[in-house]
Amino acid sequence: MSLRIFYDDIGYRLDGWRKIRNLIEKIIGNEKKTTGDLNFIITDDISLRKINVQFLEHGYNTDVIAFNYNDGDIIHGEVYISIETVKNNAHNYNVSLKKEVLRVMIHGVLHLIGYDDKTDLQKVIMRDIEDKYLRIFEG
Repeated sequence: MSLRIFYDDIGYRLDGWRKIRNLIEKIIGNEKKTTGDLNFIITDDISLRKINVQFLEHGYNTDVIAFNYNDGDIIHGEVYISIETVKNNAHNYNVSLKKEVLRVMIHGVLHLIGYDDKTDLQKVIMRDIEDKYLRIFEG
């Protein structure tokens, strides 16, 4: 098992990685899953848009894309995050950049676990779970 974070050529670095790793492991454990190999890649809008077009055939910017490589109940995957879109969202929602980065990390992990957000109800459920874990993180 390994949880790693990588940064493309961007000027942002996330602090508190150990505490974030613990939260991610807690989320996965609470869902009765096992943490496998997870990589978080912080990148920019251009790079994430290319991934969005190539793999999902969506021609727009997004804040997070998760690739699921699970093996049964062992959660493996890659979570790509556009720091530019997350910065815009943090500004629009009047929250700190760190909180919004953490929210999209949680969001990506929830997708890997099996949650979806295609319907309004699914979006509400995911947002409620994100909020719950953000409160736990902020203690």
